[in-house]
Amino acid sequence: MDKELFRHQIEVAAKRKKAALVIKHAKVMDVFNQEWIDADVAVENGKIVGIGMYEGIQEIDATGQMLVPGFIDGHVHIESSMVTPAEFSKAVVPHGVTSVVTDPHEIANVSGITGIRFMLEEARKAVLNIYFMLPSCVPAVGFEQSGATLKAKDLKPLYQEDEILGLAEVMDYVAVEQAEEDMLQKLLDAQSHDKIIDGHLAGLTDRLINVYRTANVQTDHEVTTVQEALERVKRGMYVMLREGSVAKNVKRVLPAVNEKNARRFFFCTDDKHLDDLIAQGSIDEQVRMSIQEGLDPFLAYQMGSLNAAECFGLNSKGAIAPGYDADFILISDLHQVQITNVFIAGQLVSQDGDYLPSVEKITPNPALLQSVHVVKVNEQDIALPITANKEMNVIRIIPNQLETKLEQILPLGMDGQFTSDIERDLLKIVLVERHQGLSEIGVGIVSGFGLEKGAIATTVAHDSHHLIAVGTNDDDIIKAIETLKEAGGGLTVVRDGQSLHTLPLPISGLLSDQSAQSVKESLHALHEALKETGFALDFNPFLTLSFLALPVIPDVKMTTKGLFDVRSFQHLPIQS
Repeated sequence: MDKELFRHQIEVAAKRKKAALVIKHAKVMDVFNQEWIDADVAVENGKIVGIGMYEGIQEIDATGQMLVPGFIDGHVHIESSMVTPAEFSKAVVPHGVTSVVTDPHEIANVSGITGIRFMLEEARKAVLNIYFMLPSCVPAVGFEQSGATLKAKDLKPLYQEDEILGLAEVMDYVAVEQAEEDMLQKLLDAQSHDKIIDGHLAGLTDRLINVYRTANVQTDHEVTTVQEALERVKRGMYVMLREGSVAKNVKRVLPAVNEKNARRFFFCTDDKHLDDLIAQGSIDEQVRMSIQEGLDPFLAYQMGSLNAAECFGLNSKGAIAPGYDADFILISDLHQVQITNVFIAGQLVSQDGDYLPSVEKITPNPALLQSVHVVKVNEQDIALPITANKEMNVIRIIPNQLETKLEQILPLGMDGQFTSDIERDLLKIVLVERHQGLSEIGVGIVSGFGLEKGAIATTVAHDSHHLIAVGTNDDDIIKAIETLKEAGGGLTVVRDGQSLHTLPLPISGLLSDQSAQSVKESLHALHEALKETGFALDFNPFLTLSFLALPVIPDVKMTTKGLFDVRSFQHLPIQS
């Protein structure tokens, strides 16, 4: 800020000049003292300059409403919405989200630095404040085949970008524990730039929590129990309570929060589909849910704003106070988080659920298109030999959780080859390498999807993003694979050899080049098509499928080399 602008701000704060905007007659939330203030709020040049009695060039009468800080999503993969950052803004801003901290490791695993820079450029088109953490594990683990490999030397130049806050979720716990050279350098580079380091401590022991804290990892969003939360807070970490489309942990972890430790907790969505964001909300949903579960509303709103801001060093965000950015929300119902207006930098950006700013046309980098390089797949490629009367290793999904269970189940009525057992809900799952056209195809067995006919497939397969499919028969699995190969990536539902609906995702096989509204409509058609497979369970099967390829979350997942036991960190045969 230049001196004259600085002088002008002070003149307005001192009431010698009118403010550009004054919100009058609202009850103002003080997240510091956790009380209400009856006063005007004055805004000038995107900043709050005063709380008291002010006159404004523009005045908004907010009688009967409450003024609260804009919400901050502490950890989100925008790619999981399947739209670009500016289109993502359309979904979350009407829900009161004014800032997000995103990790672009999905697109980085496919398209490397080019993908990260695309996300940075697209984010600059958005009215939403979008901050970035640099992907720490590309690939997620050393043995994975991904579209790119990012070393410390590749990431280091990006710390010069203003939007970069730190190093994103460090999930390769083996590399951290063994102090492997490149991981050590990534951690040290973040520290030398005074940046924060995010963790990913799914299922890790207290010993490994100590290792992570010694490595200066400050956060974890993979907490699923009260005890896990308390162990991390005990060691000085921030804990993010997550509510995404698959991982829904708020209600389970919330009892860990109390008046003494609440400042160490905040909210995140991590991975949430666009239609869920629009229909259910984002951080507003978590604030609402927490209040309904009995949390003091002041603590809930503080966790939705100030706590995340302080964790990430966003010192001008998260509160209604002079010197803070004018990112705030007018609400008519505290407990239901009924939002009427959303302001970012003092500008009205959403009113009564409508997103107001115009959005620039999406201009995908040609280098990010046509990223699906899949070999021709036939029945022999996905055949799964088995021996009768010998237990099979099976992935058991846990609805609305990222974790899975390893089960041993006897085959029934199968002669030499596994065929999907619909009665017992045992289906074939296939993961095909899609970055270099390699003949690497992992085949396994999964339980819990509830499909009765057909197959589904997606090129969103965390974190290496190969092509993953699950189905009731080989023909439909192969058809689903071929459909996404032709579409250049996306999601598809197949039955009886026909694609019932496909959502194309041509940008790195992860993002649409269409509007949020178009993607929302396509997702609705996709879910309608799912009914034709007999799916009727209460979870998102595409997101659940996508996380079955992430070999850093217990107990067992798929890789292009087959079944992988996360706890023993080794591949498993289908039958031992």
